[in-house]
Amino acid sequence: MRTIEEYRKFLETKKTTIPESGFDVGDSDMNPHLFPFQRHCVRRALKCGKYALFENTGLGKTIQQLEWGGQIVKRTGGKVIIIAPLAVVGQTIDEGRKFGYKVARVGEPGDGIFITNYDQIPNIDASEYVGVVLDESSILKNFDGATKQLIIDTFKTMPYKLACTATPSPNDVMELGNHAEFLDVMSRNEMLAMYFIHDGGNTSSWRLKGHCEQMFWDFVSDWATMIEKPSDIGFSDEGYILPPLHLIEDHIETKKRDNWALFNDMAVNATNYNEELRQTVDERMSRVAEIVNSRPEDNFIIWIKQDKEGDILRSLIPEAVEVRGSEKPEVKESKLLGFGRNEFRVLVTKLKIAQFGLNYQNCHNQIFASLDFSFESTYQGIRRCYRFGQTEEVNIILICTDTMHNVRETIQRKQDAFEDMQRKMTAATNRNVSAKNRFKQTRGTVEMSLPQFINSHAS
Repeated sequence: MRTIEEYRKFLETKKTTIPESGFDVGDSDMNPHLFPFQRHCVRRALKCGKYALFENTGLGKTIQQLEWGGQIVKRTGGKVIIIAPLAVVGQTIDEGRKFGYKVARVGEPGDGIFITNYDQIPNIDASEYVGVVLDESSILKNFDGATKQLIIDTFKTMPYKLACTATPSPNDVMELGNHAEFLDVMSRNEMLAMYFIHDGGNTSSWRLKGHCEQMFWDFVSDWATMIEKPSDIGFSDEGYILPPLHLIEDHIETKKRDNWALFNDMAVNATNYNEELRQTVDERMSRVAEIVNSRPEDNFIIWIKQDKEGDILRSLIPEAVEVRGSEKPEVKESKLLGFGRNEFRVLVTKLKIAQFGLNYQNCHNQIFASLDFSFESTYQGIRRCYRFGQTEEVNIILICTDTMHNVRETIQRKQDAFEDMQRKMTAATNRNVSAKNRFKQTRGTVEMSLPQFINSHAS
């Protein structure tokens, strides 16, 4: 009969470890511009080799990923590629120059760190690089998306990988599974089998098993760091206290429609959402123009959903510059960077064009002319201005019609879910950081207590 010790050893063989593919770097070998918490995160990412940084906007993910890439170039003599949203490419090159990193666009001669945008992934020869950074890696959100699969397949054999984003989706925890798969930690299907249970008849709906919740977040904290502020991992918050954020709901009562009811419908769905925007476009755009034109001394970002909204706003606000998806990439990039340089006062664009990566601390006023069901898009849009380095109180004006009350309620519900996820992941990160061997990685293990009948047989 086996002894208890033999049985424990047998169980140890069943643990699946996540192999470390990285290396150690001392603080003195890093860029002196890095803050202490940033050095900690970079060391952790380099040690693991394949890692994710889920850090709040403005915490300096750009300099961290540049330092990560620079250390790998120094260690291996190879090249590192950063994949970023279009307008972020130029911004990253400028940031690199400021902090002493040379960053070249893909296609330019040389060695070291290169950068390109996501649209160029099909043209990348991944064999030329030893490391890849996904800037704004929430692009992996669509678990069945062609772009997600293209990214995973293109960089499958890359020795070093870093994923950086501020907002893993709170309503699609499987996005974390896509990150894990990209980082070669665990496939999405493995993660589902281990931590999730199928929720009812909807084949795409899964939820965490109740007894696995802490284990799941501990598992994620083995290959990722999620922080909202430096004190989440034991560092000072000096310089990282944000000014107040004001969410201002500006309500518009629409004209009574011939809908065979006493009142207009109070809610929309995915089917009639765009039609409702068209029905209320004049009232909403007139109110937006009234607000912007009454404050000629202030910069504004105006988020829209439809091209007609942009046409109307440009006619009502003479200073407005619109960025459209149909424009050439270099035109879009020039306009988006131009707003950050205060070349014009009012930027009009869509969230899908400019929600990721851009630094607009020069602006502290935004108007959401067309509320979106997507919490992530709304959150990211707000964070273009409300980020560390902002010195003014930030005003976010939400244009709300009486026919779209449920959109605002949906956003609030998702906001609550996101904050809950942040708390759990931050707590897991703290447990991981406080551990004696902070870099040891295992797949979601938990201390096991042997049943009494086994103990009695053993004795």
